[in-house]
Amino acid sequence: MSQGKPTDVTVKEVKVSFEPVQYRTPLKFGGRVVSSSYLINADVTVEARNGKHATGHGSMPVGNVWAWPSATLEPPQTESLMKAFAEEVVELFNSYPGYGHPLEIEFEVSSEYDHQAHRVAEGMGFQETLPPLAQLVAASPVDAALHDAYGRMLKLNSFNALSKEFCNRDLSEFLDEQFAGEYLDQYTLREPVASLPLYHLIGALDPLTDAEVKDRPADKLPVTLGEWIQADALTHLKIKLAGDQLEWDVERVLAIEKVTATVQTARGCTTWYYSCDFNEKCASADYVIEFLDRVKQASGVAFQRIQYIEQPTSRHLDAANAPHMHAVAAIKPVVIDEALISYESLLLAREQGYSGIALKACKGQSESLLMAAAAQKFGMFLCVQDLTCPGASFLHSCSLAARIPGLAAIEGNARQYCPTANAKWARKIPTVFAVKDGRIDTSRLAGPGLGFQ
Repeated sequence: MSQGKPTDVTVKEVKVSFEPVQYRTPLKFGGRVVSSSYLINADVTVEARNGKHATGHGSMPVGNVWAWPSATLEPPQTESLMKAFAEEVVELFNSYPGYGHPLEIEFEVSSEYDHQAHRVAEGMGFQETLPPLAQLVAASPVDAALHDAYGRMLKLNSFNALSKEFCNRDLSEFLDEQFAGEYLDQYTLREPVASLPLYHLIGALDPLTDAEVKDRPADKLPVTLGEWIQADALTHLKIKLAGDQLEWDVERVLAIEKVTATVQTARGCTTWYYSCDFNEKCASADYVIEFLDRVKQASGVAFQRIQYIEQPTSRHLDAANAPHMHAVAAIKPVVIDEALISYESLLLAREQGYSGIALKACKGQSESLLMAAAAQKFGMFLCVQDLTCPGASFLHSCSLAARIPGLAAIEGNARQYCPTANAKWARKIPTVFAVKDGRIDTSRLAGPGLGFQ
């Protein structure tokens, strides 16, 4: 860059490592089952113009089963390719010569992601290359670590270093002219919200009652839905649905309502919410409408509790037969998740009737901030979703959620499926990992960098 700020940094060194994560119980979604994963852990060292150095940290699950549901490659292959791509991202950042704000550095480096994805696939002998979502996920720990390092360099929280004072370019550079003269400080909070409701995940294999428990893990954690509600005083429940088995989907919601109502009534709780996630399995908007109609007919209160619908149909919004969601959105908010890979995809989703977006830290700190700004400007429904993020990756997700105005809730399911991977960070910041009255405490995520140390 010809012009710059005294706060600009350059990348001096990037490292990634891979940490295996074994699940306590398997998680089923979108017809797929996950029982283990890897964390991509990244460390980025930056240098300021005055020669000062700082190092930041980022972490995120590989998440290949969700990010890359390939029809030709097996999960171990997509996992290996995403890990190899993460190592290529290291080289891209290590060779970046300029100075800038993390948003600007990420924006320029990410223009090479697609080319590198093809190189990785070819180099490993595969014809299929990493799709954009898999690229974002594999690169996200480095992007997070860059923002973390930048904040630590300035001894500021990274969410408070997003204004014109720190950024060389306004949002029109990353989005379009509607954002001319605007910066991300207009779309983020200066302090984290004190707490957020936690969306508890009910996977397709998860038991609702004791009668459904086949294998109880040898620990003291809850297993059934009723046990989880009692333990954490839950008020937000995310339901994984089949999307291609209408009777099962309707009955699943009704069964969850029955169990939940029994437990909540005993607790004295009268207000709780559901979100329904079809993970792209619905063939049409008509399926979703019929699902909602049947739930409403069977249980009006269960219908009223549905807060939003998540990604009911394919992530491929540019397909010729991509279903439009206007009719569904007239009933309940409909958010894109897997489909949200760029600003262009957000604009296309709006045209097709989607009324909200699910932010995910696994798509990158930079990308998430930009999409959050666009969604706010367009008056869209906002939520933050999980990638079964343990430890530092969950803290990153919480920090993001706590700084975006108007969020409905945050999802956090590593405590259910891989709690041991939370242990180290839970000892350092226990209030974020301990659910109380259905909420997590995010008030402490105000430190330098991404907010936690």
